[in-house]
Parts: sequence; structure tokens; C-alpha cells
Amino acid sequence: MRKRIFQIIEVAGDNDIQSRIYDVTMMVVIVLSLFPIALKSTSKELVILEYITTAIFILDYILRMITADYKVKKGRKSFAVYPFTPMAIIDLLSILPSVIAINGTLRMLKVFRLLRTLRVFRVFKVVRYSKSITMIKNVFKKQKESLLVVCGMAVGYILVSALVVISIEPETFPTFFDAVYWATVSLTTVGYGDIYATSIAGKIITMFSSVFGIAIVALPAGIVTAGYMDELNNSKKNKDDTRE
Repeated sequence: MRKRIFQIIEVAGDNDIQSRIYDVTMMVVIVLSLFPIALKSTSKELVILEYITTAIFILDYILRMITADYKVKKGRKSFAVYPFTPMAIIDLLSILPSVIAINGTLRMLKVFRLLRTLRVFRVFKVVRYSKSITMIKNVFKKQKESLLVVCGMAVGYILVSALVVISIEPETFPTFFDAVYWATVSLTTVGYGDIYATSIAGKIITMFSSVFGIAIVALPAGIVTAGYMDELNNSKKNKDDTRE
């Protein structure tokens, strides 16, 4: 029974109609749960909608907790490990603010009102029910080393550029944070124009930073695109093998 529940609440297989219905239903519930946040209204209908969606999220969380051993695959330890996994934390953060808001006693504690903003985490629950997003997540896992190298290059170049420009124009960039901010917007070729180099040397550095930024920004896009195409090809190949 628990194994079948796990199969249903996980991402739907091609032939599992019940699981597919569950995935679609949860995506609809997630979207509906965002209406009370977006509309900033306390109408009776939206309050009822908040209660219903929260109840469904709690039920989903309980089902995932009781089938955690199938997900984590660490025996009895799975039930202790699962609550600390990223998606379980997102599930809890999306539920907790509504539960606190419902509880009249806790509502008196103003500090807990800050937790209501955490309801926006509900949008991240969609990740679990979308195959495309799951594929992108797999791409990031497989290309983690390459992306970390590119990220390291970007951070290194930002820090070096900031050190160079702050030494050339200390009056334009009074703090190192200002120099880092300038280097970041230059690297990403955004250039807000609120802080910029004024000397010839500073402008030359800015040009190099912007040109180099084009290459840095393009590298992750190429890596992710290539990885996504590999995932698509593997997915099609697995479907063809299953049909045969």
C-alpha cells in the first residue's frame, strides 16, 4: 500500500494515469494557493481557498513522510533524513506560515507574521511535478563541476577587477563593495550607470570587463543547453527501448 502511494505521489510515469492525475492536481493546487498572496485580499472565498490548499499540502507532506524510506532508501533512517532534504524543507516552509496564520494564539506574536512571506515557497513545489524542470535539475547535477569552474572564474574576475579599479579610482569607488558592485554589473554587461569609471584607465578596464563578461555569461548557457539536449536524447532513447 505504501509503495503504491509513493509511486502515485512521485513524478508520473508514462503509463501511470493515477500518478499523472495527482501531479496535475497538485500543480493546479499550487497555482490556486498563490492567489491569496498575489491578491492581498482577506475575502471569505480566498480564506477558504487558503484553508483548502493548506490542508492538501499538509496531506501531501504526510504522505511523503510515511513513504520516505522509498525515496531516501536508507531504511528507518529515511524518516529522520527526509525532513532535511531540500524539497521537504520547501514543503514545510510553504505550509508553516499558513498554519501559524490559522492558529489564533500564535497570531498574537507579530514576529511570526514574517513567516507568512515564506508562502511564496509554494511556487517551488512545481519543480517536483514537472518533467522538464526535473530534467533541468539533472543537467545541473551532471554539469555541476563545469558550472562551478565557470562560476569560480566569474567570481575571481569580479574580485580582481574590483581591486584594480578601486586602486585606480579610489575617489569614484569609496568602498570595496562599490567596486565589486561595479565589476558585477560590468561583467554581466548590464551597466546601470549609477556608478562608473571616469578616468581613461578605468574606462579601458570597463571595456575589458564587459567584453569578458559576454564570454562568461555565454559559457553557462552553452553548458546547460548541451546538457539539456543530452537529457532529451536519453529520455527519447529510454522511451523507444520501453516500447520495444
